[in-house]
Amino acid sequence: MRFSVPQFIEHQAKIIGPMTFGQFIYIGVAGGACFILYFILPSSFFIAACIIIMGGAGALAFLRINGRDLPSVLGSFLKFNFMPKMYIWKKKDVVVRSITQEGSGEEGLPLKITGGQLKKIKTRLESDIK
Repeated sequence: MRFSVPQFIEHQAKIIGPMTFGQFIYIGVAGGACFILYFILPSSFFIAACIIIMGGAGALAFLRINGRDLPSVLGSFLKFNFMPKMYIWKKKDVVVRSITQEGSGEEGLPLKITGGQLKKIKTRLESDIK
């Protein structure tokens, strides 16, 4: 009996309880920030700030989108938005044939572009490519 062996498995070891080291760092930094804010802010602001900070840390530590963790999704998002992009269009030489009726025995003749805006666009495209 043959079994397929999965390959390219990425598994992070659980270091601290049920969390990986990276997850522990996110939660630990947020906990440390909340500890410092306890002594600085009044109680109502402290509770609101801790909910926001711990919610963000929880999302960074445990949220997965399409099988990817949130920090890698955010990194890809920022890279896509701030890195320069280059779009390249390559003209293909394709012979366009006209549609023929079945059984007429005629081969399709190449289509010709005649006059008007379409001819101007064709000329502009061909001159930009060369």
